[in-house]
Amino acid sequence: MTGWSAGVRAAVVIVPLLVASATPTTAQEERAPAANAVVLDGPHADAVRAAEVAFARTMADRDFEAFLTFIAADAVFFAGNRPLRGRDAIGEAWRPFFEGAEAPFSWTPDVVQVLDAGGLAFSSGPVTAASGEAAGRFNSVWRQEPDGRWRVIFDKGS
Repeated sequence: MTGWSAGVRAAVVIVPLLVASATPTTAQEERAPAANAVVLDGPHADAVRAAEVAFARTMADRDFEAFLTFIAADAVFFAGNRPLRGRDAIGEAWRPFFEGAEAPFSWTPDVVQVLDAGGLAFSSGPVTAASGEAAGRFNSVWRQEPDGRWRVIFDKGS
């Protein structure tokens, strides 16, 4: 640095320090969303999120017939570790949740990921009991059907 002015010497030392302090320390920190952020990624992610929100609204609206329209004919839902195969079996198991004036639980997606090729998507989010307490987490796989609608093909809560 001989022959450089004091200002140039200071810039050579300070600029790298400023860049280093402004850069996240890991790639994960750079990608990490805020704790309460909704993570949407992939083509049609907004459409899948909208389908999940509308699906959840059927429970709040106590509309069992509308609920069934979001489930693929060949879907598999899990009741604990027991698979329920097909829309009819799923409907039979879920019908009691639609009895009564108030929904026993609600859910909302906070993660939606869609394959780059489209056609399949994953959604997940918290399940909340009617009391407002956390009751678990849902995990659903969606398929875009030939009619263009997104329908659930797999669902398992935790």
